[in-house]
Amino acid sequence: MIDKMAQFRKNAIEFLGLKKSIVALLVMIIFVGLGEKMAERFLPIYLVALGGGAIMVGLLNGFQNFLSAIYAFPGGFLSDRLGYKKALLVFNLIALFGYLIVIIFPYWIAVFVGSIFFLAWSAISLPATLSLVSVSLPKNKHTMGISLSSMVRRVPMALGPILGGTLISIYGEVQGIRLAFVAAFILGVVSIIFQHSLIEDPNQEKSIAAKKNPFVLIRSMSVSLRCLLVSDILVRFAEQIPYAFVVIWCLKLNEISPVEFGVLTTIEMVTAMLVYIPVAYLADKNRKKPFVVITFFNFSLFPLVLLFSHSFAALVIAFFVRGLKEFGEPTRKSLIIDLAPEEVQGTMFGLYYLMRDLIVTIAAFSGGILWEISPEVNLMVAFIFGILGTLFFAIFGRDLKIPAK
Repeated sequence: MIDKMAQFRKNAIEFLGLKKSIVALLVMIIFVGLGEKMAERFLPIYLVALGGGAIMVGLLNGFQNFLSAIYAFPGGFLSDRLGYKKALLVFNLIALFGYLIVIIFPYWIAVFVGSIFFLAWSAISLPATLSLVSVSLPKNKHTMGISLSSMVRRVPMALGPILGGTLISIYGEVQGIRLAFVAAFILGVVSIIFQHSLIEDPNQEKSIAAKKNPFVLIRSMSVSLRCLLVSDILVRFAEQIPYAFVVIWCLKLNEISPVEFGVLTTIEMVTAMLVYIPVAYLADKNRKKPFVVITFFNFSLFPLVLLFSHSFAALVIAFFVRGLKEFGEPTRKSLIIDLAPEEVQGTMFGLYYLMRDLIVTIAAFSGGILWEISPEVNLMVAFIFGILGTLFFAIFGRDLKIPAK
């Protein structure tokens, strides 16, 4: 019996690719993400409570996309230069500084200033985490490794809004969200201590070919990757046009409580987590294009379903669909890594996100304008962009297959 249990444990570890650094990364993601999602998900409500309006909410969402874009490339470059362990430490310290700004200064302008720093972690650390996966796991386990990190990332995404919503219900919109940022700061400190102790340092010399000029790397981007990028941009228009206003649609227009919104977010995250592992297993062994097409379609479908959701029961269905948008996301990310030159994987990933998010920033900024016209116009325009992106990839996307051996 003991031998069978040991063999089962060994097989499970091998199947999931649970190397020491991967496990350390997963735990770090939980610590940082839990604090972040307790507060960040309610930023539109916080901004309005501090005196901002719909235009300011749209500007904040566009600002977030702009920061994600400009942070992605230096994040990838620093990951290639410093190694992922040192890079993650730098990124965590930047985020902690942003939390302090919002905690100390309860003004809407402080939200914008603080976000320059605390939004850095998600955007700037992604190339480093994917580089860690690429170095730690064989190529036929890349999608599994990325799926595991994405799945674990959904744990704080599911629990954080519930905890944040509870704080808002008890202490009010302003004080409750400030307390959530305090919790985020504390968890960030714990994360730094943890990653320093357990994440293995690759100890590799960085005589790399990483270019400081992103336009030099554009010529190295394959046709397949460019096609994926164009499709991804259109689909992200569908996501970002209504993104900042989803919480307002639920809480203000349909009178859902903050705690109920936290439950809806949990439904979204649990749905995503349930599909990650089986899809990763299939994608690593089979053609990846169908999984990406399905996830692009689910991105597109969410704003349409949300448009007709005016009760908690209907919103449950909408957020279930929203969870399914993660169906092929790890597959898409693994395609970027697989198609990038090995010596500049982090930098190429950062370039991809730099180009994508700079363009998608237009959609995020326009979300506030479309919402001012009407919420219905906002959601319908988002749906149309999503369908265009899905059809483009379905027709022109390359069907790649990563060998299992």
